[in-house]
Amino acid sequence: MSKFKDSIEMAENEIEKVEEGQNQNHLEQKVKDIFEKAALLVTLKFEDVEHKIKSKTGRFFGSRNAKSEEKMILKGVSGAVSPGELLAILGPSGSGKTTLLTALGGRLDGDTKGTITYNGKPFSATIKRRTGFVTQINALHPHLTVNETLVFTALLRLPNSLTEKEKILHAEAVLNQLSLTWCKDTIIGGRFVKGISGGEQRRVSIGQELLINPSLLFLDEPTSGLDSTIARQILSSLWKLAKGGRTILMSIHQPSSSLFYMFNKVMLLSEGNSLYFGKGEEVMNYFASVGFVPSVAMNPSDFLLDLASGVVSGDRKEDREAVKQILVSAYQSNLSEKLKAEFQDMGNQSLKGSENKKIGKWNTSWWQQFVVLLRRDLVERRHDSFSWLKICQVLFLSVITGTLWWQSSTDNIQDHVGLLFFYSRFVGFYSFFQALRTFPIERMMIEKERASGMYRLSSYFMARTIGDIPMELTLPTLFVTLTYWMGGLKPTALSFIYTLLVSLYSALVAQSLGLAIGAVVMEQMMANTIAVTVVLIFMLAGGFLVQDIPIFLSWIQYISLAYFSYKLLLAVQYNGDETYNCAPNVTCLVRNYTRIKAIGLDHSLLSVIALTIMFLGFRFIAYIALIRFGSNRNN
Repeated sequence: MSKFKDSIEMAENEIEKVEEGQNQNHLEQKVKDIFEKAALLVTLKFEDVEHKIKSKTGRFFGSRNAKSEEKMILKGVSGAVSPGELLAILGPSGSGKTTLLTALGGRLDGDTKGTITYNGKPFSATIKRRTGFVTQINALHPHLTVNETLVFTALLRLPNSLTEKEKILHAEAVLNQLSLTWCKDTIIGGRFVKGISGGEQRRVSIGQELLINPSLLFLDEPTSGLDSTIARQILSSLWKLAKGGRTILMSIHQPSSSLFYMFNKVMLLSEGNSLYFGKGEEVMNYFASVGFVPSVAMNPSDFLLDLASGVVSGDRKEDREAVKQILVSAYQSNLSEKLKAEFQDMGNQSLKGSENKKIGKWNTSWWQQFVVLLRRDLVERRHDSFSWLKICQVLFLSVITGTLWWQSSTDNIQDHVGLLFFYSRFVGFYSFFQALRTFPIERMMIEKERASGMYRLSSYFMARTIGDIPMELTLPTLFVTLTYWMGGLKPTALSFIYTLLVSLYSALVAQSLGLAIGAVVMEQMMANTIAVTVVLIFMLAGGFLVQDIPIFLSWIQYISLAYFSYKLLLAVQYNGDETYNCAPNVTCLVRNYTRIKAIGLDHSLLSVIALTIMFLGFRFIAYIALIRFGSNRNN
């Protein structure tokens, strides 16, 4: 009988395995079908696009002699790209390639004129959901693996109509599509962290945008800094994507001849002016028709870049501006009106009813975004917060500190007060400097992810700040625990717990201050300069170094978190009525000790309230600063 039951159980297990395999195959086929072709065919048309920026001119920036000057970046650029086409925007540095790409991707702020339509309609939520944008610089978390990077992106960017398992399968499909499977468990790496190669990082950046199966895909210099083999692999992948009905636009500086002939259309820019727009195979014939032929056989892209720079074989350097003017005039005479006539009947098809469908602002709920971002933050930050270097740093300082104050006598009040002051400095400002670089370092990441509508700013801010709390408090806890008992402070469990809580709370307040300064400034070097100044001022006004602060500077104490944390630490250790040996055979009241008398041991509740106001106030300032920083995004 038992054998019969065992046989039934084995059969049931086999059936479950078969069903699971069938479900897995069904999901994999479903994802594969999604990537076969674009869900929405989009024709992009742009006419007479102009963009200008204001710049300061003068001998000294910010001086009275500095004047505001408008500079034209784009000067009436026109073109159109249909589904299945790959457009390459060529031109020398400063020609306006990135500006045009950013404008067409709906991400450009400032004074922009002209008409940009998507299937005859302006930029909309439907188009934004179907648009991928790969920036020139890879903004990736260095300590996440390739697989983790794509999975977290999928969980945030893909809609709730897909299950979590389907979203993960999307990430796996992209890994296979971009030949990243072999390195999926390798970390991304960065400046000081070894990881995958630059070409693989580029493919990961492209993969993040492919997750949404974009109908429109913009890429800013996708082959920059890559060798010819990797560049060809990336272009081949993009070419295949275009054949699936996607509309792909990319800026590229100097492609090889083999890459050049993969482009369906080519646009050549020079100082914001169009010099050519049309089929790639016809570009050489066009310039020959207007009198510009290379003197030797050469890569078409090299020839085009020379022309855009005003360089022609045999011409003098002084003739560059004249050459550019000839080319601009030739474009206006031969191509401009002809192209506009062709564009009239393009891009007027409907969005297959998608524009009538109500599109929500976000793909996922606030809570989902918060949970995923918190998970991502914990995975990413654990390597940085608990690196061997930082652990050894804290252990070394703990040993040195504990040794210097080793079992100090309770009568040696000066040493104990000095140790408590050091607590308020080290524990607080350790967290302060850690938090200071949080937002400046993630500036590009915030810009990229917020521009793609990946998450709400509030969910990011809460996940980022809450996720950092256990990371930033672990090592300070270790420091206080080791040095408290070595330093001979009040040997009771309650006093130790209170001292630890005050130290950690002051660390949280210092962390809030660091986040606020970093968010307001958003520049690492400038933030460091401001931070050092703030630290020194707070230390001077902390009540230990100077007891008699001039009246006109006494207000600094009441905005110094160091002052209130130091005051609380003293209140934990001492009672005003206690005595100590201030001289041989002479006892004195603790409250009359100079350094304690200057601060006082009363009003502990007010100190807690003051620290709480700082904790909330600094974080509120940080959040408002991030809103202002991304005011052009959807907050």
